[in-house]
Amino acid sequence: MNQVAAVLAPPVQTASAGPWPLLVATYNIHSAIGTDGRFAPERIARVLLDIGADVIALQEVPLGGSNSPDVLKVLQEATGFHAVEGPTEDVPQRRYGNAVLSRYPVLATRAIDLSFGSREARGALDADLDCHGQPLRVVATHLGLRPAERRDQIRRLLQAFDTDRMPVILMGDVNEWFVWGRPLRWLVSHFEAAPAPRTFPARWPLFSLDRIWISPRRRLRRVHVHASPLARIASDHLPLVAHIDA
Repeated sequence: MNQVAAVLAPPVQTASAGPWPLLVATYNIHSAIGTDGRFAPERIARVLLDIGADVIALQEVPLGGSNSPDVLKVLQEATGFHAVEGPTEDVPQRRYGNAVLSRYPVLATRAIDLSFGSREARGALDADLDCHGQPLRVVATHLGLRPAERRDQIRRLLQAFDTDRMPVILMGDVNEWFVWGRPLRWLVSHFEAAPAPRTFPARWPLFSLDRIWISPRRRLRRVHVHASPLARIASDHLPLVAHIDA
């Protein structure tokens, strides 16, 4: 066990007849480099434990490689959760991208390629969870920086959804600066509107870049930002948290 895992005891899991109520979160961890410029995955781990979410979507996660640390492994050991990765960069020297941490077992995963032209590779990690016998689909994503790129990515992402088979949660950093831009309007049309507190930049949030949507919408009860003093320095984004019930 590494030093971080030794300091942070995994949360106690209790038996339940079902997953509801469910706490989910999305967090762009900025490669575990804080607003002070320091690489400190143990701070990200502490923020996650403070939140206490059951399912967490992560973006900008170093996943290992000959020249890169495996931050997901540190976070998995600290939380005691199941972990699945969705690399958007996968070469021997560096693996990097999206990830999901889950209190519940992961039944299946799929990769959705959202790359656009010569822009930085993007994607979504699509995972089916078994929440005490009840299926839940979680999609963790990180969209591009240009409007045309995001429009193309949202079109492809929405084509992959089958919202009738099980509840679906879409979480991630959508990088959408324009409140009335077409990507957000398409997502609202598909999932219905959801609260969008400001999450970026962490020290003084001005933009709602990180979002959580769920279908069916009636399950979404409350959305808030985890703005603890530690969260304000652990990454350049603040975590976004949603309370979901049956």
